[in-house]
Amino acid sequence: MIDEKINEIKKKLIEEGTLSETMLKESIKGLTDRNKDLLNKVMNIYEPELNGSEIELDQLCISTIALYQPEAVNLRTILMAYKINSDLERIGDLSVNISESALYLIERPPVKPLIDIPKMAEETASMLQNALNSFINRDAKLAKEVCERDDIVDGLKDQILRELITYMSSDPSTIDRSIHLIRISRNLERIADLSTNISEDVIFMVEGKVVKHNKKDL
Repeated sequence: MIDEKINEIKKKLIEEGTLSETMLKESIKGLTDRNKDLLNKVMNIYEPELNGSEIELDQLCISTIALYQPEAVNLRTILMAYKINSDLERIGDLSVNISESALYLIERPPVKPLIDIPKMAEETASMLQNALNSFINRDAKLAKEVCERDDIVDGLKDQILRELITYMSSDPSTIDRSIHLIRISRNLERIADLSTNISEDVIFMVEGKVVKHNKKDL
């Protein structure tokens, strides 16, 4: 019976992860396509759905622990699902932040062609997807690969920041738009960080090894 409950938790986590990934991708697509309807969908339809899903999964994890008193691997799995659930809700919030900045930007002329932000978003979405897959499949190797990719996203964020500082210095009229682009890149970086957190939790769940703050242990 405990196995059935854990499978139910995993199923709900997959659904929530898919929704958070959709929010991320569509917030960026709304920006690149200058699609206001898509951005409003992220904020007004997807976010309430994600919030409701988070509450349901929280309750399922808590009730499963209370009813079955799981131990060892089963307990670690449920506790990690509970924590990942919170991370996914936060990813949804960050995608809403991206959509808010995108709504501002699509009403104004672009500062520059959007190249690095979509690239950064693609890498971030891939990290999130792989982090969730590593949890579902108990794949510590894949989780470690996600952790190692965090530096790629950090590098893209730094590159975007440097370039936009140049634009703002040479043309002060671009400052407000550039700040929103920087905000988007910082939200993407935070999503990548949360994907890394999920992967670190997977490594603990599978191997019982704490790698947080200790990348040399990967």
